[in-house]
Amino acid sequence: MHITKQVPLGELWGINPGTNKEGNFLVIISINNLINYKMNAFFAEFFGTAMILVFGGGVVSNVVLSKTKGNNSGWIVISFGWAVGVFTGILIAAPISGAHLNPAVTLALVIAGKFQLEKLPMYICAQLLGAMFGALLVWLAYKKHFDATEDADSKLAVFCTSPNIRSYWYNVLTEVIGTYVLALAVLYMAQPEVGLGSLNALPVAIVVLGLGLSLGGPTGYAINPARDLGPRIIHFLLPIPGKRDSDWKYSWVPILGPLVGASLAAAMFLIFKGV
Repeated sequence: MHITKQVPLGELWGINPGTNKEGNFLVIISINNLINYKMNAFFAEFFGTAMILVFGGGVVSNVVLSKTKGNNSGWIVISFGWAVGVFTGILIAAPISGAHLNPAVTLALVIAGKFQLEKLPMYICAQLLGAMFGALLVWLAYKKHFDATEDADSKLAVFCTSPNIRSYWYNVLTEVIGTYVLALAVLYMAQPEVGLGSLNALPVAIVVLGLGLSLGGPTGYAINPARDLGPRIIHFLLPIPGKRDSDWKYSWVPILGPLVGASLAAAMFLIFKGV
């Protein structure tokens, strides 16, 4: 059944389009279309984030797991793999959802007034579930190599980050700095009320590549809470032979650090009014 309802345009899109003589600009919208829009945005964020993990988790698997073609090929290869994942994810999601693909980016856009607060929970849910799905696909692709790998830390590294020197507040600081750079770059590229467009796929991927090469050494540059937490949950759930614990003691670091860094970037953007 097709249902229609009068809804203020500002209520629907989170913007103020102006008013008519009666003081309220109304449009007839289709509830079905509204549902379709929200579901499309959800799945765009879901699959876009999943692509980041397919490429990112995939390249880590190729480098650290036993008997792969790319075993021990190094950090530069890993950095390029994550960057290509970001590029692909943005290309998929940008025309539909704005391609946030990162709760920290969504938060920064909300604080900066470029995105509606009401959509924040849906986007974060889609991003987290997408990251979990992407990690699951990586495990399936490399299942035999997980079985052949004895080092439990290497298996965990496919799913989530960990510091080379564990010092929690310095690890948080590293994530704050990295995400601050990412979020500030995104804020200056993002379109009002949406996020990133398809043309921003390459610039953002280059920023992520640079962050991996420059600031990835201390913590593995999570710079994305969903990218770390979702796969960490999958590592906990999967029946991986010889796996270790999922390092929950560290799990708050790649959540808090990126959220703080993104918030600081949004604050700076507002101070300078985005110019």
